[in-house]
Amino acid sequence: MKSLNRRKFIKNTATISSLTLLAPSVAFGSKANSAIRLGIIGCGNRGTSVLRSMSKYTNTSIIAMGDLFRDRLEASKKILDEQNKTKGFLKIAQSATYTGTKSYEQVLDNKDVDAVLISTPAYAHPEILEAAIDAGKHVYCEKPAATDVDGCKRILKVSKTANDKLSVVMGFQIRYATPYVEMAKRIQRGDIGEIISVQLYYFSSEVPLKPIDGMSFDEARIRNHFHFNELSGGILLDQGIHMIDVCNWILQSKPLHAIGLGGQKGCLEFGNTWTNYQVIYKYPNDVNVTVQSTQVGQSFGDVCARFVGTKGIAEAHYTGGVFIKGENEWDSGIVKSGDLLTPEQIATGSSLSSLDDADKNKGKSFIESIETGSYLNQLQSGSESTLSAVLGREAAIRQELVTWDEIYFSSKKIDPQLNLNQFNK
Repeated sequence: MKSLNRRKFIKNTATISSLTLLAPSVAFGSKANSAIRLGIIGCGNRGTSVLRSMSKYTNTSIIAMGDLFRDRLEASKKILDEQNKTKGFLKIAQSATYTGTKSYEQVLDNKDVDAVLISTPAYAHPEILEAAIDAGKHVYCEKPAATDVDGCKRILKVSKTANDKLSVVMGFQIRYATPYVEMAKRIQRGDIGEIISVQLYYFSSEVPLKPIDGMSFDEARIRNHFHFNELSGGILLDQGIHMIDVCNWILQSKPLHAIGLGGQKGCLEFGNTWTNYQVIYKYPNDVNVTVQSTQVGQSFGDVCARFVGTKGIAEAHYTGGVFIKGENEWDSGIVKSGDLLTPEQIATGSSLSSLDDADKNKGKSFIESIETGSYLNQLQSGSESTLSAVLGREAAIRQELVTWDEIYFSSKKIDPQLNLNQFNK
């Protein structure tokens, strides 16, 4: 009966008078009873890291896990069990750990789970997200929304189902990084004047191949999904998309058309993703946007979004500061180089990263939306940013101008060409 009352509280908090609201620990009698109960679907490094951060900064308990492979689940479970322990919660029960192709359904069938993190390879996002919404679970889904147009449109459709009933967010955590939020506010209020052009780039080192000896071709591909377009969407959807999303967010629009180039030069021996893209987008109000995305070699370069306006230039780097130069100068305070750190900053462990609070703030926002009943729905913006990246990828493949409408109405679908039944043995 307590469980039923608790779930009813979560769904209906928004209707309770602000005069009668109590802290969750008071309302339910204990921290454990008031905690939002989380499940994870897809137990790789990124998903484990996001869920650990979410648990660290919110009143949440991790109670269920699902993955295609038992070894990956168990490696994640050790980390998440330790995180539960720091919060005074129990380890995740072995009976609530599920493997195989139906593992995501088992997590969603678990009546004790309030919300799930979907952090599988991107090809599976639409199907699992649809099932999660149908099961009445709040959802945090990693980006990209999908690998293709068809998947994005499926998520846009399910967005209407979730509206005002559930919180459904996507993993574009930069929108929650304090320096980026302040820069966006200043650009949108006109501090750099009329925007003329935007320069975006994400220069990354290669993703090392995981061992594939003794595996079937499909298992080897899934474990190395970032190296396959049909499973991950490729580097423009995996990495470059972060800068595209920042651009869409700040310009409050999506591209009209794109032209591009790219290729596989320098690629590893296993996989079919391109190592580099150079795309030019046209946005409304005659704003030209360039995007460069590379994933090659051993050295990580830089990640930057630069907005050029009639009154100044705004720049945001992962490491290298977030600032505005021009008539309305501003600096976020993020140190631009290790050489500039003072002895005091070095002693206190000051970071050069502008993303230090991004995951923390995103996770807190998601959980607080569930606790208060002020539900979030980010599926449209997440799908539009994904479609923007798909547009750029398609323009580069064709090496010709491609419009938004042409992409959107194509409903193109990419077959992952996987035989998943082999993983149910």
